[in-house]
Amino acid sequence: MKPNTIIVGMADLKVCKAPGILTTLGLGSCVGVALYDKNSKVAGLAHAMLPDSTAISNNSNRMKFVDTSIADLIIKMCLQGANKNNIKAKIAGGAQMFAHNTTNDTMRIGDRNVEATINLLRKLGIPVLGKDTGLNYGRTVELYGEDGRFLIKTISHGTKVL
Repeated sequence: MKPNTIIVGMADLKVCKAPGILTTLGLGSCVGVALYDKNSKVAGLAHAMLPDSTAISNNSNRMKFVDTSIADLIIKMCLQGANKNNIKAKIAGGAQMFAHNTTNDTMRIGDRNVEATINLLRKLGIPVLGKDTGLNYGRTVELYGEDGRFLIKTISHGTKVL
């Protein structure tokens, strides 16, 4: 791991400036939301587990949910010098890690996380420049504060850059 790497845990978020690198490991059904302002070189990464904080009565950890983690991430980025109007997004994760013979919405957590992320970013006017979501495998990601590069690593499906 590079010395300027900051680890983002599950149900966590972090912000850094260039030359920092943000990474989160093991995105399965969780979604990694990478936000970047190229003018200020401020990067933010959230590792959200669930789509909607209002559907859960015990939502004391705001970083666990797509809706509240993205809102908090934008605030933290702006405190570090980002301009909300310049922020762009890339997302990864939202996999269906286990096969289910049901159409029950609660079993589609990965799909629901991705849908919630895209819908909220659209509502906030933040364009999604790239995504690597769905399917049935996990991902580890790195977001580079220098240029907004979003590196996605998998065990058996290679590496890609968004």
